[in-house]
Amino acid sequence: MYWNDHMAPWGWFAMSFTTLLLWGLIAAAAVLLVRNLRGDRATPGTPATTEAEALLAGRYARGEIDDEEYARRLAVLRGHPPGPTPR
Repeated sequence: MYWNDHMAPWGWFAMSFTTLLLWGLIAAAAVLLVRNLRGDRATPGTPATTEAEALLAGRYARGEIDDEEYARRLAVLRGHPPGPTPR
């Protein structure tokens, strides 16, 4: 296209910007793919879990749920559902 002429300054800027944009999109897609494949989820001790535990503790403190229900729901939140252990 520009075999004999020089590219205008805006052409260099546009070409550089689109190259950076393309590589940024490729990097973002790679990060999202790795996160999705690894299955990053909330684990015990993360803010999502501690917030849920705080809400549960508040319900228990207000008397909305009894001891059994509090213990059962807390075990589920922490990833240890109550009940018999499978053999």
